[in-house]
Amino acid sequence: MQAWKAVKPWLIFITLFLVLRYSGILAGISYLTGNVIMRTGVMDASPKEVAVTKKFNYNFSIKDLAGNAIHADQFKGKTVFLNIWATWCGPCRLEMPSIQKLYQQVDTEKIVFIMLSVDRPQDLNKVKNYIGEKEFTFPVYTPADYLPNQLQVKTIPTTFIISPDGKIVSNETGATNFDTPEFKAFLEALVLQ
Repeated sequence: MQAWKAVKPWLIFITLFLVLRYSGILAGISYLTGNVIMRTGVMDASPKEVAVTKKFNYNFSIKDLAGNAIHADQFKGKTVFLNIWATWCGPCRLEMPSIQKLYQQVDTEKIVFIMLSVDRPQDLNKVKNYIGEKEFTFPVYTPADYLPNQLQVKTIPTTFIISPDGKIVSNETGATNFDTPEFKAFLEALVLQ
């Protein structure tokens, strides 16, 4: 009897967790709490340049959602907003509306957006469906082959800002609100360099 009393609360907790997890309710709760936190401004992008700027490695290819291969060196000379994300990543989904708003406010001829999904290749339809359902209009890509070490990140979402002279000038990790006047001004100032 004593053992049952000790184990019973844990069994209830585990059962409740599994029901919430596999019914999708836990993801919804996580999204809602993250959304509330994002609105407070705590998660706003800090448009401060990184202390040590590294040269960006353009030696890789990506594919658009139609399967067309694009070599990254075609983005040389432009300001690049490169976000690494996946459909299964809650923090990625949380920040995407702010990226969409930023995308709609900037000159996309001068500021290139690369929304790089690291979903498995067999999940391409899942990526397409997610983007379509959310009505995101920014360009979405998948890796065409290997990615350079710089993009082999341990945490997603990760966002790199690359200056027109090919330096990584900012690196944000984790869910971030990019829809701020300061971050927009930061990107636009890079275009003028």
